[in-house]
Amino acid sequence: MRLIEWFKLPDARCIKDLDDPATTLLHAEIVRKKPFLKKLYIDFYKQFRKATPEPEKKVLVELGSGGGFIKEVIDNVITSDILELPNVDKVFSALNMPFEDTSVDAFFMFDVLHHISDPRAFFKEAIRCLKLSGKIVMIEPANTLWARFIYKNFHHELFDPQAQWGLEEIGPVSHGNGAMPWIIFSRDRRIFEKEFPQFRIVRMCNHTPLRYLLSGGLTLRQLVPSFTYPLIKAIEYILSAINNLLGMFQTIELEKTDAE
Repeated sequence: MRLIEWFKLPDARCIKDLDDPATTLLHAEIVRKKPFLKKLYIDFYKQFRKATPEPEKKVLVELGSGGGFIKEVIDNVITSDILELPNVDKVFSALNMPFEDTSVDAFFMFDVLHHISDPRAFFKEAIRCLKLSGKIVMIEPANTLWARFIYKNFHHELFDPQAQWGLEEIGPVSHGNGAMPWIIFSRDRRIFEKEFPQFRIVRMCNHTPLRYLLSGGLTLRQLVPSFTYPLIKAIEYILSAINNLLGMFQTIELEKTDAE
């Protein structure tokens, strides 16, 4: 047996169709069973909460909730997905959302933008739905030296920094380009700002070079004991000065303005 096969979780070896809702439910079970990975999800959800003061008073929507558990951190979030899942509040496409104009305070997205087939259509729809000063807060793959090496060599999804906006429609989850957020907000930032002046890029920050890898993610065994989580997090804090070289994820925060 190849070494990588040994590291795979037994259940993960059976995953064949990422567009099957059963796969997402399996992912949810894996996250619950892996304390290290669950703590990382909680820290990511706390980033969403921190970006939205007084969240309990606002209309908040998570797009692509999948097997996550954001309500354990922000209990009034409306969860959603494009797949029919028993654990989400609403089922819809991010390109056609069931919200009134200017009715949403914030959209939260964890590893979702790089799966959206038509980013331009999504941004237009988000502008329609968001209130003035409303936000999109995203956590997406970064395009650093370390992240690029990992995503290109050890990840099942495409990671192509040379690609154009948009994805070939294959399936709601199975298609994706992990480099898409970097393409839109870094490589083509001037294009984004010209086409969508209503959005101000508030923050872009690379982070988390180690924790996701050491958790094993959704397919591999956890590589370190769960009690080491605070230690690994502290090591990442020490390394934060070089996150533009090492970060595997980036947080992107957009704010809707009254610009035309």
